[in-house]
Amino acid sequence: MSFAKLTTSALAITAVCATAAAARDQVQVAGSSTVLPYSSIVAEAFGENFGFPTPVVESGGSSAGLKRFCDGVGENTIDIANSSRQIREGELAACAQNGVTDIIEVRVGYDGIVFASDINGNSFEFTPQDWYKALAAEHFIDGALVPNALATWDQVNPAFPAQPISAYIPGTKHGTREVFEELVILEGCEAGGYLQAMLDAGVDEDTAEGKCVAVRTDGKSVDIDGDYTETLARISSNKDGIGVFGLAFYENNTDKLQVATMSGVVPSTESISSGEYPVSRPLFFYIKKAHIGVIPGLKEFAEFFVADEIAGPDGPLAEYGLVSDPALAETQAAVANETVIGGGF
Repeated sequence: MSFAKLTTSALAITAVCATAAAARDQVQVAGSSTVLPYSSIVAEAFGENFGFPTPVVESGGSSAGLKRFCDGVGENTIDIANSSRQIREGELAACAQNGVTDIIEVRVGYDGIVFASDINGNSFEFTPQDWYKALAAEHFIDGALVPNALATWDQVNPAFPAQPISAYIPGTKHGTREVFEELVILEGCEAGGYLQAMLDAGVDEDTAEGKCVAVRTDGKSVDIDGDYTETLARISSNKDGIGVFGLAFYENNTDKLQVATMSGVVPSTESISSGEYPVSRPLFFYIKKAHIGVIPGLKEFAEFFVADEIAGPDGPLAEYGLVSDPALAETQAAVANETVIGGGF
């Protein structure tokens, strides 16, 4: 594999920033706990094979990582933000306000959100509507919002066992939470006609959608602010618990967990890459272009990350659970050409 040399165009940072950044010789990465294991695998292999220091990879959640990324340019700011969702317009504005104006978006592949429980417990065949009914803070009944009184899964769906509702879901700082809200809870609210019922009753759309995704706080749904190992620990101590995981984590813990279907589809690398599984999302990392050519190994690390032998269908990331992006060649070109968001160079 050949990797492009550090470009000189990236040295168009101010002299002060360039001097400061040159004092650091390790690539620094932070963000999504979902992207963390992939990034860590690549960082270790990169450090072992390319003569650069092993990049420092930290977690903290997509939103927290992007906030750090947008703090500014220079040695005291990170070079890459991992994210399990696409960067938002508000975050781009915050970046620009702090001088982070040229950002390279890198889509590394896909991950599915799965719903898993203790391997020896009851099995489930879910729909988004089941999860909306189980976890919504309020239900719209007879023209009014009333607190969710459902306590067991058979009350949600008669086909389910009379098992107490006990869900462990991603905390609000995780990119996974947004995907969970949009593709599961809001989808269930819409599919069941509950959103439309609120709109028909005169509730404005923003308020109605907010009511759809507002999750109950009576203990039956618990936000997990840590990584998936914390969710697994909760299920280990509560055999009735059902947790939200990334596909890769589940596949590495099939001796402890069983996975539910969603809308009749079993989550797998095949069903996610084909688009058949309904709850999947692309994974990203974002590069601060101003640091390329200043932080040693930054571009080489990014190119190595998306190389066929790493992020392709036969690479080590696929073995860990990443679903390879069919458009990986386009991503490789974007990194090589340092294409920034908006199409500039």
